[in-house]
Amino acid sequence: MRYMAFDRPLLRRTGGLLFHRLLGTGRAASMSLGADLRRWALFAVWREEAALEAFLCRSPIAERWRGQARESWHVRLAPLAWRGRWGGRDPFAGTARPPRGAHEGPVAVLTRASIRPSRLAAFYRSVPGVDRLLTEQRGCLASVGVGEWPLARQATFSVWRGADEVNGFAYGDAAHRTVIDRVRSEDWYAEELFARFIPYASQGSWNGADPLA
Repeated sequence: MRYMAFDRPLLRRTGGLLFHRLLGTGRAASMSLGADLRRWALFAVWREEAALEAFLCRSPIAERWRGQARESWHVRLAPLAWRGRWGGRDPFAGTARPPRGAHEGPVAVLTRASIRPSRLAAFYRSVPGVDRLLTEQRGCLASVGVGEWPLARQATFSVWRGADEVNGFAYGDAAHRTVIDRVRSEDWYAEELFARFIPYASQGSWNGADPLA
């Protein structure tokens, strides 16, 4: 975990890396109070595949991660749709949106929020119920809560069998819709980002298996 701090300056100087966040992870399927100090994540947007390949092959950071990790999973994602900001920026600015139309196949989802201090208690009271719903979704292949800061800047990354399953979870469950309505009506978030991706390549394992295998 110490490299969460030490690697940030090196990553900022990495060629072709347009946007990145080093993220801690929670113990639950979505955003939670508990932290898993053995597990972390990197979310990165690259100018081109060649820049990513150069990082994976030649960067001492990537080499150290490979040498020290007991398990790792790497997924390549093409942005499908997104809205919102992360740290005041659009992480996918300049990224070509795919043609309109239905996408068939697996979908990855990132939801990220900066929670207002006055809304932290209400937010975390809602998390256990959302976690239970998420683990009950048959179409959810994998999910993890991630975050930049303890408590206030949180996100969930999940992988789904298809868009229908994502929509069913987001809009089909009354309890989840109630939480979403409260987020809007009570203004829980100072900033948020919602993004869907097409996962087109993966390598390694997550909890012993590749969710996309």
